Amino acid sequence: MEAPAPLRSAADQGEDVTITQRNYDDETVLVVDFGQGVDAGLDIVGDTAIVVAGDRQFEFEVPPEATEITTNDGILEIRSS
Repeated sequence: MEAPAPLRSAADQGEDVTITQRNYDDETVLVVDFGQGVDAGLDIVGDTAIVVAGDRQFEFEVPPEATEITTNDGILEIRSS
């Protein structure tokens, strides 16, 4: 699974955003870390995910293969199986 474009762009521009993909036998987990001390919140409206991390906002289409999208302690996880 590929990271959504707005998140990739933030990571590529040197913002304090780190993206890691973990592949397991039965699922893939895309992990987006918005940096130490940054709280991240998530809203999903229809097919759009809206992530507010600190003073930044990211909007992207929910990947069609995503089975779960969550945030916890400033970490966004997008899971697919």
